[in-house]
Amino acid sequence: MVGFYQCFLVVALGILVSAADFSLIETINFSLAKPCGKHRTAVRKEWGELKRAERIDYIDAVLCMQRQPQHLPREDYPGVQNRFDDFVATHINYTLDVHLSGLFLPWHRHFLWLWETALRDECGYTGHLPYWNWPLWSENLKASPLFDCSDSSLSGDGEYNPEEESISGGAVTLPRGSGGGCVRCGPFKDMQIHMGPFDRNIASFTKLPAPGFDYNPRCFNRSLNNFVSSNYDNVTIVDRLLAATNISDFQVVMDYWPARPYGVLGVHGGGHFSLGATLQDLFTSPQDPAFMLHHGMIDRLWSIWQAKDKDNRFALNGTNRILNPPDAKTVTLDMKMEFGVLDRSRSVGEVMDPTKHRYCYSYS
Repeated sequence: MVGFYQCFLVVALGILVSAADFSLIETINFSLAKPCGKHRTAVRKEWGELKRAERIDYIDAVLCMQRQPQHLPREDYPGVQNRFDDFVATHINYTLDVHLSGLFLPWHRHFLWLWETALRDECGYTGHLPYWNWPLWSENLKASPLFDCSDSSLSGDGEYNPEEESISGGAVTLPRGSGGGCVRCGPFKDMQIHMGPFDRNIASFTKLPAPGFDYNPRCFNRSLNNFVSSNYDNVTIVDRLLAATNISDFQVVMDYWPARPYGVLGVHGGGHFSLGATLQDLFTSPQDPAFMLHHGMIDRLWSIWQAKDKDNRFALNGTNRILNPPDAKTVTLDMKMEFGVLDRSRSVGEVMDPTKHRYCYSYS
């Protein structure tokens, strides 16, 4: 997604710091880690694979999180109104460390696990985190059981907003989506979001910009965009991602591909820009309930890619700062990742294998 911002706001691809330019790749040996065993392994399923009752169970757990009291102090985080917002604020707080950097994949893996654990421990959810398999419905998002506005969906499109504009920058233009206004159907039709929006010009940020954690209540906005989903999250690009032979090439397809004909977005940004303004906000994107399922697909693809060659693909590449500036620290197995109020710090090495340690999950 940030690759897309970079294309529009800094324009020249030449200033992007390619992951291949770093000699920072570190391969991990997990031979001594304790495996989970099949009887302990949870299976995360695609939303459409779940029975209707299972989808509703997940929805109910998300709504429960929006009713639970926050853990962050209101005086320091005025925009945090509930437990759901604790996760949004945590993502805001570490955005400039964990996007377009060597921490992107490992940090979000643990973030998802913390979300799944909170749903189970705090809201009685008995299932596991679903994921959104983008190519299945990339030509027609409204037909997806994830976005069809039924009571077993994550709601759907927003009301049509004639003032929504296409997004242009440099030689690239993304047409507007089909909504652009408040979501008025499905389980999240009455949902408010509380923080943001943030400026898209992330290239110039060295610290958390305004509005920070300010309280800014407004309706949950969506604009389904089949152009974006069909061009950036299709089968061809997913296959190219999985065909990468090293972690730096994997990162390029994740964040910067394709360079032609529609600019630079990557499969990560493709998912974000497929759903409109709420999910497009780099900092506050977890305010859209689809965020966790979008990143579930990213984690799924990373885990599939890792499993193809475990001797060489438990690898790291990049630094601990957005866009990998030259003064940032190289990511290593011992590097600590922070999760604020959600959890204690975790080393990168702890999260690299989803089939071991505390995780014990796989994907269908």
